[in-house]
Amino acid sequence: MSARRASAADAAALEELLLRLAQTPAPTGAEGARAAVIMRLWTEAGLQPRLDAVGNVVAAVEPTAPAAAHAHAPALAAVDGPQPGRVIVAAHLDSVFGPDIDVTVTRGEGVWRGPGIGDNAASLAILTRYLQTRDRPDRAARPPLLVAATVGEEGLGDLRGARHLVAEAGAGARAFVAFDGLLGTITDVAVGSRRYEARFAAEGGHSWGDYGASSAVHAAGAAIAALTGLDVPRAPRSSLNVGQVWGGTSVNAIAETAGFNLDLRSVGGAALEALDAAATAAIRSAAAAAGVRVRLDRVGDRPAGRTADEALVAAARAAYGSVGVAAQTSAGSTDANAAVAAGVPALAFGGYRGGGAHRLEEWLEPASLEVGLAALAALLARLA
Repeated sequence: MSARRASAADAAALEELLLRLAQTPAPTGAEGARAAVIMRLWTEAGLQPRLDAVGNVVAAVEPTAPAAAHAHAPALAAVDGPQPGRVIVAAHLDSVFGPDIDVTVTRGEGVWRGPGIGDNAASLAILTRYLQTRDRPDRAARPPLLVAATVGEEGLGDLRGARHLVAEAGAGARAFVAFDGLLGTITDVAVGSRRYEARFAAEGGHSWGDYGASSAVHAAGAAIAALTGLDVPRAPRSSLNVGQVWGGTSVNAIAETAGFNLDLRSVGGAALEALDAAATAAIRSAAAAAGVRVRLDRVGDRPAGRTADEALVAAARAAYGSVGVAAQTSAGSTDANAAVAAGVPALAFGGYRGGGAHRLEEWLEPASLEVGLAALAALLARLA
């Protein structure tokens, strides 16, 4: 196949894959429909994918030249087992949007829009196209791979899929690549996070007849006000956010129950610990002052730290450079975080041009998917 014909075939296939995946809903915790699509596509590509215990789609891919060091290596171990020298490539299945959101893609001239179209349907489409064409001469070089479409990367999924993947197959892995994000982005620092759900319980009553009784809503409000007054460090960069608030039953009822969820982040592990201690103390203090009970449940815990070694970052930079894309390093929270505790060199590597992630009007340039495909192939060739 000529280069021109190959490029045209890639462009058409990538667009078809993107539409199929982006328009298959995959809320965190309910990724099954999209996982089934990936299972079919990877099977048709000649792989032997399987669903693991948490719902990830995983498949082993054999190495090719010029990885001479693998010439006498044993056959790949079981899909879930450790494989020395293997590179794990993961693209997450889930999006932040619930089952009530219409994920239809709107196709414009040079720009397509749709909830979750980039994060992370685009990455799944590119990875799938790579697998479909993995033995083509222009992208055949690769190390032994374990490819995975993971569950639970977003929100309260707490990296459930990536954690399981690393626990089962991370031992001896050469690198972990989270295929996620914008072209040119190398995420080599893991932003750590702690997430809490705070639930307040109070006496409540009638807003007139029982005025003066403790209110769960008032306590939650006081706790949020106390949180916004905390000293959140700028260095290392950290953040605090109350993302959802709920409670009460009526405008004329003193609330018996209320709650909110809290997201704390930092690129520094010690700073995250300190912020966590200050925030939880502020919530408990506000509840005590209001005379209500509070229950604090930690619902998310992602480690912070530098994830990649210099050689892995250099390979990612060179891969982008080979396709004419300027690279920049950044900090972020991705599936690569899961490799931190296991000591596996890891980064996130982006594959498309777009914007508006986690918004209903998310967009991307479909023409950029070809560039992302070439960049992914170039990275894996360098790791071979």
